[in-house]
Amino acid sequence: MITISNLGIQFGKRVLFQDVNLNLTKGNCYGIIGANGAGKSTLMKIINGELESTNGTVSLGPGERLSVLKQDHSEFNELSVLDTVLMGHEKLWRVMQEKDALYSKSDFSDEDGVKLAELEGLFVDMDGWNAESDAASLLSGLGVAEDLHNKLMKDLSGKQKVKILLARALFGKPDNLLLDEPTNDLDLETVNWLENYLAHFENTVVVVSHDRHFLDAISTHIVDIDFGRVQLFAGNYTFWYESSQLALRQQQTLNKKIADRRKELQEFIDRFSANVKKSRQATSRKKMLEKLNIDDIRPSSRKYPAIIFTPEREPGNQILEVNGLSKKTEDGRYLFKDVDFTVNKGEKIVVLSRDPMAITTLFEIINGKISATSGHYKWGQTITHAYLPLENNSFFESKLNLMEWLALESTDTTEIYLRGFLGKMLFPGEEVYKKSNVLSGGEKMRCMIARMMMKNANVMVLDTPTNHLDLESIQAFNNSLTTFPGNILFSSHDHTFIQSIADRIIEISPNGMIDKKMEYDDYISDEKIHALREQLYS
Repeated sequence: MITISNLGIQFGKRVLFQDVNLNLTKGNCYGIIGANGAGKSTLMKIINGELESTNGTVSLGPGERLSVLKQDHSEFNELSVLDTVLMGHEKLWRVMQEKDALYSKSDFSDEDGVKLAELEGLFVDMDGWNAESDAASLLSGLGVAEDLHNKLMKDLSGKQKVKILLARALFGKPDNLLLDEPTNDLDLETVNWLENYLAHFENTVVVVSHDRHFLDAISTHIVDIDFGRVQLFAGNYTFWYESSQLALRQQQTLNKKIADRRKELQEFIDRFSANVKKSRQATSRKKMLEKLNIDDIRPSSRKYPAIIFTPEREPGNQILEVNGLSKKTEDGRYLFKDVDFTVNKGEKIVVLSRDPMAITTLFEIINGKISATSGHYKWGQTITHAYLPLENNSFFESKLNLMEWLALESTDTTEIYLRGFLGKMLFPGEEVYKKSNVLSGGEKMRCMIARMMMKNANVMVLDTPTNHLDLESIQAFNNSLTTFPGNILFSSHDHTFIQSIADRIIEISPNGMIDKKMEYDDYISDEKIHALREQLYS
């Protein structure tokens, strides 16, 4: 349990939030949301003890352990993978080290014997005999192969380190678990494993994430940082989002009677309560929703970008044909082989692979950036396509301001025209004079989207488009693509993004491909397709 009492934090004259009182209890998962800069990571750092609050206190239950997902990928470079995970339970690790030191002594004394007996008792109490097998099981569940468990951390890839640091945080079933963006750089299978693990986790979990499906799957509560306040809501992210949007619509209808507003909100709560996804928390969550005070539901102060794609012309019947496309790496390894597909009018296709490099390479080929090893592709004559690449840093190396940067892609370079696109992407007023080489990852992505909107293309090719975006931008992007009248080819690690947009799934590998006209949820739950996917990578 985590008890937060009268908490406040300010930096100089700026008050981030104050008078925060929360009881985060065992068996619940709390998703922290808020606009960029609202204080999500600050709150996590205060709970963790990494940052001191201006006033108030944070306390744990007596004797409880707090575990935090580490973000420094080089911190444990000289340790083995298994030891890095075991160190996640600091008390157990200390006992193990002290035991080993005593057993290795040549001049073992009676005093050492007493101390060793005490340590052995602690070791048993903490289930030490199963520690290594439990750590190995966590690593395997997260997709870290057994032959890597004794390697040094410095010899592993960045994506492997992400999984190991996550296993470290989960190890030993801590009483309180803090996870800041735990799904970053995880593949979809690993995210699904983590969702299932946390849904059955019996202690207190606090999570910051931009993955809506992940928040929906694990959260029993949402902690919303808005209006300089920190407020607790029962339910998951979707409930919070839909209720805040409903409240906003009602606020905008000034002549709506209070009684009508209360009735509409109550009907919404009742409907949501009745449809709570079955889980171990379903009953208690339903009771909490039923007790929710209608007056607590307020429109959010967040700003959502206006992402609007308007194709200049309707595409013809010939969109894209891909025939026998294959690509080898420099060392002769196939990223994908014999890829064949035809894109039909109006289709929205997600491209999957266990190797993200394969998808990026395919997109680079069909956008004319690199050549295939074999095979060919052909776009239809009526097609104009806009490409959002995975890496965009090379676009932002100059010191041009945002209007000058956007003007490079436009035939209309008037200020009012350029400001219109930048304003839609939340760069108002003087913000347009920001230098392009000092933007954050999220700001760069919003600029790239503005650039795409200007092209008026009828086909979108999007390589992991939600990277670096906040929840508001992801939601706006998602809504826009759902109603986009042209074709889309995209990749994503965002389950909700895929499920709500894609109507066809293509999965590529060195051993061939799978091509199915179906929804993503059906694709990943179909046993026959699961068997095909395993063959694809065997």
